Amino acid sequence: MSDFNHITGKQLAAARALLGVGQVELAASANVSAPTLRRMEASKGALEGLTNNVAAVVRALEAAGIAFIDGDYSGFGGPGVRLRDPA
Repeated sequence: MSDFNHITGKQLAAARALLGVGQVELAASANVSAPTLRRMEASKGALEGLTNNVAAVVRALEAAGIAFIDGDYSGFGGPGVRLRDPA
C-alpha cells in the first residue's frame, strides 16, 4: 500500500493481532519504538503526522503477510486488514 494517509491505528492493531505478534516485536521489526507503536494503535481515525513511522510499520506488516483494505473497498464497509493469500 503506497498511501499511508488513510491507515488507522485500529488497522495496525488488528494486523498485529492477526499475526499473533506483540507490540515490542512489531516495533522492533519496523525499527520504531514500542511507545510510538502504542500511540499509533491508540489513535482515533487516520494516522497523521507520523508518515515515516506509519510507513515503516505498514511495510513490516505487509512483509509478514498482511494486506490493508481501504475504506472505499466495496463489500467490506470500511477500512480493515486481512492475511494475504500465501499462493
